[in-house]
Amino acid sequence: MKALKLIIQREYLTRIKKKSFLILTILMPAIFIGVIFLPIWLSGIKDSEAKHIAVIDPTGKYASHLQSSDEYKFDITDHNPGHLVSEGGSELYGILQVTDDLSVNPKAITFYSEKQAPIGLLSYINSTLSEVVKSEKLSTLSSRDNIDPKVLTEIREITQSRNNVSVTTMRWDENGAEKETSTAIASGIGGVITLLMYMFILMYGAMVMNGVVEEKSNRIVEVLISSVRPFDLMMGKIIGIGLVGLTQLLIWAVLLGVVSASAGTWLTSSGMSDAAPMLTNMELLFSVNWIEILICFLLFFVGGYLIYASIFAIIGAAVDNAQDTQQFVMPVTLIFIFALYVGIYSIQNPDGPLAFWCSLIPITSPIVMMVRIPFGVPLWQEVLSVAILYISIVLVVKFAAKIYRVGILMYGKKPSMKEIIKWFSYK
Repeated sequence: MKALKLIIQREYLTRIKKKSFLILTILMPAIFIGVIFLPIWLSGIKDSEAKHIAVIDPTGKYASHLQSSDEYKFDITDHNPGHLVSEGGSELYGILQVTDDLSVNPKAITFYSEKQAPIGLLSYINSTLSEVVKSEKLSTLSSRDNIDPKVLTEIREITQSRNNVSVTTMRWDENGAEKETSTAIASGIGGVITLLMYMFILMYGAMVMNGVVEEKSNRIVEVLISSVRPFDLMMGKIIGIGLVGLTQLLIWAVLLGVVSASAGTWLTSSGMSDAAPMLTNMELLFSVNWIEILICFLLFFVGGYLIYASIFAIIGAAVDNAQDTQQFVMPVTLIFIFALYVGIYSIQNPDGPLAFWCSLIPITSPIVMMVRIPFGVPLWQEVLSVAILYISIVLVVKFAAKIYRVGILMYGKKPSMKEIIKWFSYK
């Protein structure tokens, strides 16, 4: 037990004191925020000058409805496209030509440009002119059937208004008490937890494998085995590296809590006109049962990490160098990718049969169950999933320890899967 404690301490302190750990722990949240919000911010950056678009409309019905903005400037002209192209030069971005009555021929409109037209521009043109055609058809209907102008005005207002229906979701507990919830927030929490679970288990499990391979290739393990049991060496490395992962998660959780509390205080005191919806979303976010989520996250993270870290330790013990690990790592990675896809699917259908069964299978439950929990999972399913997971850990660790003790001292030969399984029977 003393040797196991020393190995855990060595593995933990060696990695926790590295500058790379401190840098990644601080920078990784910033990188995540940048990956999410940087594309949104860049997409909102507009050109410094408005793009000039010539509008040819012999019908005289549509061009005047296209309003210029900071991004696009619409100029009405009666020249033909060929003349505009030859005379417009680099100042002309595109030409919009209407050749017929759009209420009769909706396809009688063409946009010419040297570059591919942006989807935002086409969306604006389509929506604006569609409303014009709609109003034109209503006016024609009124004049033909003698509809009261007031009724026509009401019809036009109804057709042009946006009557967005928004469903408020409520959940009730066993006592019948109701609480407002948000499916979007539950989906977001499930998605973030899935990515964290996927990233950390795979990253730190691979770290175990690389550590074993490094010690084996440097022949350090021969010295260690002379004074430490192979089981203690394997479990010390797995537990020590796992504690590094939990430390990093704890630091992130504290940073997230500080940022969330600061954002809530700032929104409350800012008096912004759009702060109310954001505060409502934050209240819904805090209404989630975070205690249940955090407890389950720790249980499933530790369980999933122990299973996969044991498998990675077997792979590290079975090979002599990092290049030989690829053939063994690929099946494990494919299983993990499958679990990730099931987790993503479970966001859409958290109570479906695929989500249910994969939340009980130990190699997929750490990811899939954590997706389902924010949506609400019966307690018996959580308990059953955790029980199966930890029973499986005992079996996998026992299997890994027997193979590890043989493979850690094997050199010069790349074993097959059949030989690795055969090592399990050695005494």
